[in-house]
Amino acid sequence: MRRILTGLSVAAAIAFSASVVQAEPKAEVMHWWTSGGEAAAVKVLKDEFAANGGTWTDMAVAGGGGDAAKTTLKARVLAGNPPTAFQMKGPSIQEWFEEGVLADIDDVAKANGWDKALPPMIAAQMKCDGKYCAAPVNIHRVNWIWANPAVMKKAGVSMPTTWDEFNAAADKLKAAGITPLAHGGQSWQDATVFETVVLGFGADFYKKALVDLDEKALTSDTMIKVFDQMRKMRGYVDANFSGRDWNLATAMVMKGEAAFQIMGDWAKGEFTAAGKKPDVDYLCAPTPGSGYLYNVDSFAMFKVKGEDKVKGQKLLAKLIMGPKFQEVFNLNKGSIPVRTDVSLAKFDACALKSNADLKAADKAGTLLPSYAHGMAMRGAISGAITDVVTKHFNSDMSSADAVKQLAAAVKNAM
Repeated sequence: MRRILTGLSVAAAIAFSASVVQAEPKAEVMHWWTSGGEAAAVKVLKDEFAANGGTWTDMAVAGGGGDAAKTTLKARVLAGNPPTAFQMKGPSIQEWFEEGVLADIDDVAKANGWDKALPPMIAAQMKCDGKYCAAPVNIHRVNWIWANPAVMKKAGVSMPTTWDEFNAAADKLKAAGITPLAHGGQSWQDATVFETVVLGFGADFYKKALVDLDEKALTSDTMIKVFDQMRKMRGYVDANFSGRDWNLATAMVMKGEAAFQIMGDWAKGEFTAAGKKPDVDYLCAPTPGSGYLYNVDSFAMFKVKGEDKVKGQKLLAKLIMGPKFQEVFNLNKGSIPVRTDVSLAKFDACALKSNADLKAADKAGTLLPSYAHGMAMRGAISGAITDVVTKHFNSDMSSADAVKQLAAAVKNAM
């Protein structure tokens, strides 16, 4: 009997050991990539995760440029049930780290040479107390104008390089019965247009106002001119813009229902998904002014329990920074690889211009974090700015009053 029991114990131990060794990587991934181009891009990561033996649970939360997903995340974390990974960026990574809920993936980073592959500025944003807690996916340029060349030709306008040129072109388009600016009336889209207008008044002004939060810049005559331009922009959108998702605004340009859209290069992912070609079916150009507003998507890893989830987390981090994924994902997403050693041979003219302009801006000191997309400041301050911007855009508030409210909102949120 003792021999039988001993044999059973050994067998059980072997079985248990085998189950631990054979634990399959699992990952519940929460994100807000739900448009056509975005869904195609995230499928690249999902398929590669599965090809490496992992089980992927997709937690896509649509709407609000990630606002709905962030609300869901807070509820999950408070309930003690965080996802394996969450799409996150900029200062919000540090905010969650301060809550004590982010995991350490520094071993993955060291094993795969992330410090050598990443620009130092971006590597620093992915670290918590000097150790990696998030994996960067890409670099998006925010300050783009997307345009329909056929519509522009019909109205006799060219791609604007200043806001005065934009206004002149928009007036011509409007007179021809064409919607000048495709826009979705959501606060984050209003903020996206606003920050590009600010940049159009100078990279130094942008830095002082939306990075340094300098009170003199926020209350300046230049900021009044920014809101004057925003009032003009409001007159260039169609009557049905309220609540429209950004990808539907992109579709308006694609279909010739509007001439321009101001949006980050994730818009290019929609053109790509629809089989459209740059410089043929659509045009891309920086918004007026010099400088490069960047937005880096990343996945922060939360503390999870279970060997399978931890393995899934590490596999996910490794794949995100893998050269293969960096190439294929960004070809679909419209962005450029965050790794500096990935070939751009397969990328189109818009991506090559983005990469060249990024390097030039970095050298010139005009590489700037997007406030509208969570790269420049913490959420409370950016939210306070956006509230003023969208309130002004959707009312008859004067530019002078908007500037006063802007300065007060920043002061109260700090």
